[in-house]
Amino acid sequence: MRNRYLDLLRFLAIVRVVVYHVVGFASLTLVFPAMSVMFALAGSLMAASLDRSGPTAVLRRLRRLLPSLWVLAAVFVPAMLLTGLPLTPRVLLWLFPVSDPPANGWGALALSPIWYLRDYLWFVFASPIALWLFRRAPLPTLLAPYVLLVVIESGIWPNAPGPFREFGLYFGAWLLGFAHHAGMLRRLANRVLVPAVLLLAAAGGAWILTHPGPRGFDLNDNHLGNALWSLAFILVVLGRGPSGAAWVDRNAVFGRVVTVLNRRALTIYLWHMPFVVGLTPLFDGVGWSHEDPRGLAIRVVLVFALVGVVTLAVGWVEDLAARRRPELLPGGR
Repeated sequence: MRNRYLDLLRFLAIVRVVVYHVVGFASLTLVFPAMSVMFALAGSLMAASLDRSGPTAVLRRLRRLLPSLWVLAAVFVPAMLLTGLPLTPRVLLWLFPVSDPPANGWGALALSPIWYLRDYLWFVFASPIALWLFRRAPLPTLLAPYVLLVVIESGIWPNAPGPFREFGLYFGAWLLGFAHHAGMLRRLANRVLVPAVLLLAAAGGAWILTHPGPRGFDLNDNHLGNALWSLAFILVVLGRGPSGAAWVDRNAVFGRVVTVLNRRALTIYLWHMPFVVGLTPLFDGVGWSHEDPRGLAIRVVLVFALVGVVTLAVGWVEDLAARRRPELLPGGR
């Protein structure tokens, strides 16, 4: 049976990601660190899958992840090849992005969310060993990514390869998902959880304030601040969140929307940024600026509407990947 509270968190995360990319407000990353939450939820689901089916869960997760990417690639890779992208063997990374797949100028921005799938793949591959270690030494395993990130960000290892930095930033959230699945976060006593949350939030907030990035206090520009702030946030929403959220379905429309966005989260995530990038010149040309609240609202509504159209057209691929009966609009009777 699905946990509607976790569905609600994923719903809020995907909405926040889309809205942030449209409006660009750095404050949204602080209010709801969506990417870390998404990795934590994915880590919890991965641990559950490993418990059910063992290492074959890795193949199951890849089967559910890659088809939606292939649909996106079938549209945009030919378009990039026709507009200057060299045809090299690296183009095959669009089939299996264990590293950043190549893109030309406009494609690099429109398809920038691919980094999430790259990290997701590596975390899935690492999960069987990581879960084995976590169950034998929970705290050292959980702290390892954060120690790695401190070593990198403090300058001790400034030239660390990109994958190490990504593991330091987001694999800790993935491991928190393991802890959530095991019930460890909920069992934490308040005398432990509350001081830990306050300390982590204070440390993360101080680092963010003293190390602003090019967009100010945007978590995406501050790896260490992002990791610490997100750790505190996840401890609260998963450690002290409700065990369920049956009220989500008391309103049939809202419950259906939450279901649709959960069943189509990957499609929405992959396709929203091309619309944001493609429509920005149009928005600017007609005067819908970022300083105009009405213009911002129109931007958000239009992007969601276009993403909705594409989701209706190709979102059913997620059903096939999950071996469900394909539906245009999930959640019906």
